[in-house]
Amino acid sequence: MGASKRRTRVHVVSDVHGNTDALARAGDGADALVCLGDLVLFLDYADHSRGIFPDLFGVENAHRIVELRTARRFAEAREFGRRLWDGLDRERMIEEAVRRQYAQMFAAFPTPTYATYGNVDIPGLWHEYAGPGTTVLDGQRVEIGGRVFGFVGGGLPSPMRTPYEVDEDEYAAKVEALGEVDVLCSHIPPEVPELCYDTVARRFERGSAALLAAIRRTRPRHALFGHVHQPLARRMRIGATECVNVGHFAATGRPWALEW
Repeated sequence: MGASKRRTRVHVVSDVHGNTDALARAGDGADALVCLGDLVLFLDYADHSRGIFPDLFGVENAHRIVELRTARRFAEAREFGRRLWDGLDRERMIEEAVRRQYAQMFAAFPTPTYATYGNVDIPGLWHEYAGPGTTVLDGQRVEIGGRVFGFVGGGLPSPMRTPYEVDEDEYAAKVEALGEVDVLCSHIPPEVPELCYDTVARRFERGSAALLAAIRRTRPRHALFGHVHQPLARRMRIGATECVNVGHFAATGRPWALEW
């Protein structure tokens, strides 16, 4: 008998949110790591002492803004934040904090890593930190172990007004540019209520109708995504496609494995 064909193993993570230690181990035993974004930790809803916001404004103010957002009082949360930032160079201070996080996390990526942006990421900075072993894709495809992976980064407009939100037409154009792929990778989920509802935050996050249409039309083997940290459903079949939420890596520290 001939030698058996070597299998390919890919580890997938999303919503890293500052968990650098686990990220450094995420590729162990895999041929490649796929990261679906949200590297930045602005505010940890489980531990209000962690993130850029409490580092700047303290834990009590972090408690308050989480309380307002969880109650869906987004206008009040924005006004509260505006008062805290009043007189400060917000853009400079956030960029400096994000740069510190990016320097640590991009250094933790194994080789090879294939990554796309989350809605809280700042795409303009990634090229400064992505080393030769990290390939950044958005509306683009790559072949891994004989299968085609397509990547769509960012999120859609939301009341949170996070850094990398694009309008629906622009997002749909990125999805369309992929064509037919074996594995459809995105930060946000397809627009299916069970995949978009966060059971802890008690709200629907934005999902993409364009992703859902592409899944139904092109029938990829898998659709992988994150964004919703505690989803009502972590996986679901849509026709021939297995849809899987591969986050919330910040909390679990465990990658999702795909092997063939």
